[in-house]
Amino acid sequence: MVFSLFGPDEQEEIKQIIIRGAEARASREEIIQIETSEWKGTDKRKWMEIGERYYRVKNDILDRERTEIGEDGRRVKTDILADNRIAHGFARKLVDQKVGYLLGKPLSISTEKEDYAKAWSAFFDSGMYRRLQSTGRTSVNQGIAWWFVHYDEQGALSFRLMDSLEIIPLWRDKAHTILDAIIRDYEVITYEGLKRKNVRKVEWWDTTGVYRYVDDGTGLIPDVEAGDVGSHFTMVAGQEEKPLNWERIPFIPWKYNEAEQPLVEIIQSLVDDYDRNKSDNSNNLEDLPDSTYVVKGYGGTPAGEIRKNMSRYRVIKIDDPDGHSGVDTINLDINTEAYKTHIEQTRKDIYEFGRGVDTQASNFGSAPSGIALRFLYSDLDLDASLMETEFQASLEQLRWFIDTHLYNTTSVDYSAEKVEFTFNRDMPIDESAIIAAIKNSVGILSDETLVAQHPWVKDVQAEIDRIEKQKEEALQRMSDAYEGLGGGPDARTEDDPAGE
Repeated sequence: MVFSLFGPDEQEEIKQIIIRGAEARASREEIIQIETSEWKGTDKRKWMEIGERYYRVKNDILDRERTEIGEDGRRVKTDILADNRIAHGFARKLVDQKVGYLLGKPLSISTEKEDYAKAWSAFFDSGMYRRLQSTGRTSVNQGIAWWFVHYDEQGALSFRLMDSLEIIPLWRDKAHTILDAIIRDYEVITYEGLKRKNVRKVEWWDTTGVYRYVDDGTGLIPDVEAGDVGSHFTMVAGQEEKPLNWERIPFIPWKYNEAEQPLVEIIQSLVDDYDRNKSDNSNNLEDLPDSTYVVKGYGGTPAGEIRKNMSRYRVIKIDDPDGHSGVDTINLDINTEAYKTHIEQTRKDIYEFGRGVDTQASNFGSAPSGIALRFLYSDLDLDASLMETEFQASLEQLRWFIDTHLYNTTSVDYSAEKVEFTFNRDMPIDESAIIAAIKNSVGILSDETLVAQHPWVKDVQAEIDRIEKQKEEALQRMSDAYEGLGGGPDARTEDDPAGE
């Protein structure tokens, strides 16, 4: 028997609340409209654009215009003073440094089953490693990168790096680990006769398939031409195509850090300060003579014109009480020490808060090794560790799609197998110390672990196969040599039929 805590009237009221809630729920099209409209004005998207721009050294300093004091005392655009705009590629160097350090060398993928290991090797070819490096670069520049999982025209499982500016994720949880849906808002180029036209398209991806829309100028309508509703992929069985969907949304996020915060958001103000001071100093060196001239006997000059003359010509015209005329000079001293101190500290701050290695630092050229080398790279290594944690989670999602694909195509379930992804960080290392440590660990750690840590090994499984083959060949040579010396069970003669 089931007991209810509510009476009939209360139950009916609850029912009506549920019905009204269902009716009030926004439709897919309404959600798309809300999300796409908000996405274009978010700070997150703005920083993505800034990250890409600063990586290409298109810093804000390039848009600054040099001004001078006009006749009315207000600032106006100059047409005579130096207007040097010096942009520095700190963002590019730090991004490439992080990507090269963590992803400069191929991953080591270890698993016990040989056929499973070969399957992973087939996926992680040179094209995959290039894509992984591009993904790392996008991730640091924009905070997050996205892969689209699909089958190419040849029916091979493929992964495409998407434009993060086009992807609007709808997360189920606050930690951003589970996707409810993905909205892709993008433009394609079409031609109407000889006229080129940009057409906006929107896709909604969830576990039930993909829903496509096109902007006809008045709003979003179903994209009948491309197929308004579709599946994630199709499977060909004989002459029949069967639409199928993954159990997960076929997009994989690759985060730079847990907060999905791009590097440029941390260092932009410091880089702008460095650019501004270097540009201003360059302008001063070009503009400023050693002195400002004071011309006597030309009084009555309006204050605004005096400021203009000082700004543009370094000339001040004044009245002389005795009625004399002439020219005096006022020496201008540039505080080079203060400038040098400020610019050096700004550079240090950029590398400290950007967590990189300044190759112009005084201690970099001293060829440090061992502990000193690790200390020098400690900030970069810390950032790489946090990035690796996020990328390990992405690789686990990637593994799910690969395991599902292998099961669908080979009927072999590898989901229970253990797979280890080892990031081989690329930094100046003391190879002799590492090799010595590996030798000292023989008998303590497995051969596979030791091989994976060796600085000369690129493909762990291939190296293990070569070692096994080398051992077999050595045993065969020993066996052949032993038989050649008269040993072995067949070493018998007429005088010694027992072979003794």
